[in-house]
Amino acid sequence: MTTVKLTMAQALVRALAAQSTEIGGERQPLVAGMFAIFGHGNVAGLGEALHGARGQLPTFRAHNEQAMAHAAIAFAKASRRRRMLACTTSIGPGATNMVTAAAVAHVNRLPVLLLPGDVYASRRPDPVLQQVESFGDGTVSANDCFRPVSRYFDRIARPEQIIPALNRALQVLTDPAECGPVTLALCQDTQAEAFDYPVSFFEERLWLPRRPEPDRHEFRTVLGLLAAAKKPLIIAGGGVLYSEAEQRLVAFCETHRVPCAETQAGKSSLPWDHPLNLGAIGVTGTAAANAMAREADLVLAIGTRLQDFITGSWTLFQNPAMRIVGLNIAAFDAGKHRAQPLVCDARIGLEQLSAALGGWRASPGWAGKASERKGKWLADSAAATAPTVSDLPGDAAVIGVVQRQAMPDDVIVCAAGGLPGELHKLWQAGAPGGYHMEYGYSCMGYEIAGGLGVKMADPGRHVTVMLGDGSYLMMNSEIATSIMLGMKLTIVVLDNRGYGCINRLQVATGGAPFNNLLRNTAHLELPAIDFAAHAASLGAIATKVSGLDRLEAALKKARKAKRTSVIVIDTDPLAATEAGGHWWDVAVPEVSERAGVRKARKAYEAARKTQRLGD
Repeated sequence: MTTVKLTMAQALVRALAAQSTEIGGERQPLVAGMFAIFGHGNVAGLGEALHGARGQLPTFRAHNEQAMAHAAIAFAKASRRRRMLACTTSIGPGATNMVTAAAVAHVNRLPVLLLPGDVYASRRPDPVLQQVESFGDGTVSANDCFRPVSRYFDRIARPEQIIPALNRALQVLTDPAECGPVTLALCQDTQAEAFDYPVSFFEERLWLPRRPEPDRHEFRTVLGLLAAAKKPLIIAGGGVLYSEAEQRLVAFCETHRVPCAETQAGKSSLPWDHPLNLGAIGVTGTAAANAMAREADLVLAIGTRLQDFITGSWTLFQNPAMRIVGLNIAAFDAGKHRAQPLVCDARIGLEQLSAALGGWRASPGWAGKASERKGKWLADSAAATAPTVSDLPGDAAVIGVVQRQAMPDDVIVCAAGGLPGELHKLWQAGAPGGYHMEYGYSCMGYEIAGGLGVKMADPGRHVTVMLGDGSYLMMNSEIATSIMLGMKLTIVVLDNRGYGCINRLQVATGGAPFNNLLRNTAHLELPAIDFAAHAASLGAIATKVSGLDRLEAALKKARKAKRTSVIVIDTDPLAATEAGGHWWDVAVPEVSERAGVRKARKAYEAARKTQRLGD
């Protein structure tokens, strides 16, 4: 056996650089590069290895560990899980800063390789700087925090362990069912230790997407359910896009006259103006999609885990005969809520179902009802996004301006607060992948870093990030990274001076406005934050605008700019689109001295009676 002597870190980097995939007939690196913030736990070992391989595996310098992992996650999502990035940090705070991002990737089933440094395997200098010691378990380090939010976790304490560990890591990262974050904790002394590695470890390996076909028994059962359905409804989740099944979805809807609604992750699966695309569904859904869902006798849920925002906390589906078919690559998700599972690739499943159904169609008039309801919704949506003359426009009016300036191939990026609900209902996505929302974990601070990752994945598309002042304050450092990497973004900051979305929820559940908007806090002095000046200090072209007409002009200027632009506009924290939407189960206190809370509790108890218990 031919071997080569390398440190563990050198072997890891060389092996990562040898992994490839094929997209559109072209070979591309599977791991497009590595974000790195160096510290004593990785600079000497992995840092030296990355420097030596910088021509094969690019290293990107970031400003915040959580943010760089968010960017890597967004890169993977925008790449439809076909490519990914790795992230390395030191031990201690550098490592634990990535735990939140790992949870984002885990919830959203997205691949990212996390490589935090770890304590000394030899334990000679224990406790080393930043080491978290467990009083009762000497094998525990801070990196054990990653275990519940990793699809695979391993600690590399000997140099030869990287061989099976990396193989397992790559299997998880590229598996459509297991896909999610992988954490390889790299003991810092082990990174520098040498081993005679077999040359075969560094041979190029091609990873192509696995497309499992459905089980015959499950397929026959699902076929029977579909054939008997009179009022079927498709819910398109992120799995449609990850499977590159959007054209098959369009063909299925048109052939069988089945209307379709979209989750946050699945939005842009169908052209927004397709007559059978009802738009968003659930708590943040359109009136058209939710009305059809209430009547549906069969729901074909494709590539979605049917979380509570999609199902209206299981109050949305009111037809007592309604059945769910879970067409999903992951059995864990396919069988949720007593659904009839169809475990397979989305594209393969749609192709085979359509062929077997032949000329079957939904009941006459069902598709027509969908188109009629959609037409009314489009009128309501246009009214919600129309320009206003208010000094403080609502989110919907700002969205309207951004929408009218957007091109069909643009990408809109968002994550948390009130904007995801408004965007889910109101945004008209152009090309597939043009709507990028992190709403599985709804992580504040994802937005700007996510926009960077999207731009890195597809530099030819114009990327617009929309976020509130709260999210901006939580994480904005990757504005500077976007300047450094030449990855131009347009960032629109809607400043409502606090957490407007949660303030509205607080009031809606009977609570008093408290500790969400800055004006409702107990602080003696409220900050007058100049977001434009702050963004400019990070290198962006920045401006604050007053009025929607000036926002429009600023967006046109930003599109022509050569680097990242930040546009700030003051908005109304109380305004929200009343059209569309659905009830969401947010528990209201059963006992309270406040009359408003008691009233909200009665309404809550009434709404809960419509939940489908046991489903």
